[in-house]
Amino acid sequence: MLRTAMVGLGSWGQTLVRSVQGKSDALLFTAACTRTPQKAEGFCRDNGIRLVGSFDDILEDRAVDAVVLATPNSQHAGQIAQAARRGKHVFVEKPFTLDSASARSAIDAAAAAGVVLAVGFNRRLHPSMRELRRRVKSGALGIIGSIIAELTATTALYRPSESWRVDPAEEPAGAMAGTGVHLVDSMIDIIGRIREVHCIAEQRAGPHGADTTSLLVRFESGVTGLAFCSIAAARNYRVAVYGSKGFAEVVGPAMDTFRFIPAAEGRASHLAKIPDAEEIATPGFQSIAEELTQFAACIRAGRAYLVPLDDVLHGVCVFEAAVESARAQRPVAVRA
Repeated sequence: MLRTAMVGLGSWGQTLVRSVQGKSDALLFTAACTRTPQKAEGFCRDNGIRLVGSFDDILEDRAVDAVVLATPNSQHAGQIAQAARRGKHVFVEKPFTLDSASARSAIDAAAAAGVVLAVGFNRRLHPSMRELRRRVKSGALGIIGSIIAELTATTALYRPSESWRVDPAEEPAGAMAGTGVHLVDSMIDIIGRIREVHCIAEQRAGPHGADTTSLLVRFESGVTGLAFCSIAAARNYRVAVYGSKGFAEVVGPAMDTFRFIPAAEGRASHLAKIPDAEEIATPGFQSIAEELTQFAACIRAGRAYLVPLDDVLHGVCVFEAAVESARAQRPVAVRA
């Protein structure tokens, strides 16, 4: 059983704990620290978690094997390095870091310490997303033309003004940090490395700044893509890939439906009857619990986490370029 400390017990930190506590034989949250401990006392008591005063207290605790970070984004890199130096394995919520220099530093710190470093891109682990990736990589869709990804939620409509998430320094480029990085990671996983981005971020319905973001991407392979993310629109999720032999998508907020439609054949294919769709449903899959379970499994087996750190670093480089693009209002090349 991996003895784990939760660092940050806001709404998302509590979601992570609830996903596995008392349900998993792989991982147990035994300790926690948070910025406002008085708000978390009842939660910790109900879940059998020891609430301590500081992150340093967590790091000094020899009964803690690993930490899970759900803290302000700007703190991730420093906390990863601190935990790694104390021999703690690290699971960090996305975004990994806010810039490529700190991302490299954090990855190097974990490598030097020999600890497992994992990033919370839970959507990669969902069976629907794995099936979409498999179809693309197998050539079932033919030559890929484009990928379109959408992720929306209404979280910005209800955030209190004192939340760190309303600070544009913590969450630049509108919805990119909160939701867009998931889409970028999916694009990297399914299609490959990204060469250039053009990002537009606007304030639409939320009270605290930009909340709606569109990201046009050009991949190194020549594939193009569009990521649309909002934290001020009705909840939805969709990733669709268009190829010369067919079209495949994952749809629904829970990602529980994969669909493939082969291309109609012949010169007049635009007039032909659309072939029947193949559909695979995987309802009820708990991707948040799965990512933490896999984190524990990788530590036990002494292997790297399932999301390659090269992909994580490239994703931060894409995020960095998107932030620059939104500010400059022009396309920006992704720096290696």
